[in-house]
Amino acid sequence: MPTARRRRYPSDTTTAEWALLEPLLPLPACQTKKGGRPEKHPRREIVDAIRYITDNGAKWRALPADYPPWETVYVFFARWNRAGAVAWIRDQLRRRIRTNLGRCPYPVTLIVDSQSVKAAETVSKATRGYDAAKKINGRKRHLAIDTTGLPVMILVTPTNMTDRDAARELLWRLRLAHPQITQVWADSAYTGQLVDRARDFLHITLKTVSRPKGAKGFVVLPRRWRVERAIGWTMRARRNARDYERLPQHSEAHLTWSLITLMTRRLTRNGPRTDSWTKMTSSKSHSAHSAWRASAM
Repeated sequence: MPTARRRRYPSDTTTAEWALLEPLLPLPACQTKKGGRPEKHPRREIVDAIRYITDNGAKWRALPADYPPWETVYVFFARWNRAGAVAWIRDQLRRRIRTNLGRCPYPVTLIVDSQSVKAAETVSKATRGYDAAKKINGRKRHLAIDTTGLPVMILVTPTNMTDRDAARELLWRLRLAHPQITQVWADSAYTGQLVDRARDFLHITLKTVSRPKGAKGFVVLPRRWRVERAIGWTMRARRNARDYERLPQHSEAHLTWSLITLMTRRLTRNGPRTDSWTKMTSSKSHSAHSAWRASAM
């Protein structure tokens, strides 16, 4: 086992953050029924390396030498995202924060909005587009958050896909993953047949928040400002300032990792916490987590 690396970068996990994250990761292959070789590098080093790339916007090959090899880190980044581990961590941290705020861990009202960003030359023509309204050639990010501003789901599409078309896919995924959702707030771009479709087929009430008549310049709109703030949070991570990923799923993963870092720091900023995330919101979610963790690798 390599010597433990000295934590020197702002993106590195603290002891309290790692206590939250470690139990949420999939079981190592060597601990599953299929079996496998023991992992060569500590998982904390892998997570720190992923957070470094997301926070600093570096190329994978430019990962500092005191981290594990970039090929190893990238494999874990892709594998965990493909297995649903990144989304699982996001959901569990959100539920914990909501519980600490005295709210139900499962939100029923969401807010959605989109953001168009430029794409680098590494992004293929098949997964990018041109947003004529904003004059941006790249990709569009669709965020669904709860009423506290915490992420529930992220979808990345080409910028030439309209918000209404993307919302069909987003709302469908939300209905499958979060059946308790009953209401979604959005801007005027999500009107039309989408409202009827959401009500009749998904049993979701889609409401819009429009700009006041005659308003000029920037205006803070009720509810929508929360999702705009969440978009601003993702932009603090330099990897998210532009889209560099060949796969839209990896763009979604980087966005999610940046918000995971925000949530772990929010949960641990009031002082050191050594308790791991072993108290789930219910025995049902704990059983589901155990089954998922054993089968994710």
